[in-house]
Amino acid sequence: MTQQIPSTEPELTAVRNFRDVGGLATTDGRRVRHGVLFRSGHLAHATEEDAAFLSSLGLHTIFDFRNAADQKLEGPDVELPGVRNVNLPLSDPADGSGFWKMVRDGEIDQLREILGDGKAADRMIVSYRTIIRERTAEHARVLRSLAEDSVPALMHCAAGKDRAGLSIAVTLLALGVEREAIVADYLESNAKHRRYQVRRSSSSSAGYSPEVMELLSPLFEARAEYLEAAFETIEETWGGVDAYLERGLGVTPEIRERLRERLLD
Repeated sequence: MTQQIPSTEPELTAVRNFRDVGGLATTDGRRVRHGVLFRSGHLAHATEEDAAFLSSLGLHTIFDFRNAADQKLEGPDVELPGVRNVNLPLSDPADGSGFWKMVRDGEIDQLREILGDGKAADRMIVSYRTIIRERTAEHARVLRSLAEDSVPALMHCAAGKDRAGLSIAVTLLALGVEREAIVADYLESNAKHRRYQVRRSSSSSAGYSPEVMELLSPLFEARAEYLEAAFETIEETWGGVDAYLERGLGVTPEIRERLRERLLD
């Protein structure tokens, strides 16, 4: 039996972008059950109090979509007793040799070259499309695991916005959640207390200047156009959500029904 968490958000000290996905409406009038599906940023810096709260959720599985570079930068997740941790690295929107080093250390002219004139937003859109097309095995594993035994579950990446955001969106599509509700949940990552904290090196004279932050903002914002690009890719590649789930992910109607039984009221 899963815990019903309060409707007010917990005050987590060192885990950003945490929320319960419960309450979102499906197209047939049902709702995602509270206390079974959570999302957040990484758990590497969780305090003892944060860990105690997370332990109180009765989690079965934590899906960590970070890659080795992320884990080297932030550290491994804190260990929660009795909780299974599944690492399924997904493509990072900023993949590329030296890209994050440039974000942290780059001077203004370098940042203008790689991020200016819409290049940063374009990079994000390409990444979202690529994850949908190429990470079908990972998303299939997540949905099958949830349908079998892996709830309550927490999904996270580094910021809890892109890779976790897409994985949550795919899960919600499989549950039949209304598209507008999926986008609205995704955009909640923009709340000030949820935003990933940009790290810039003191070695860069450009520091955190307004122009630098404007250039970096597309990388750290949740934008509807990014998620819409993922939805468009599903339509263009498979012809619709049902075909994407069944042909792309191998998620049969029977698996979807088990998923709905576990996650919906």
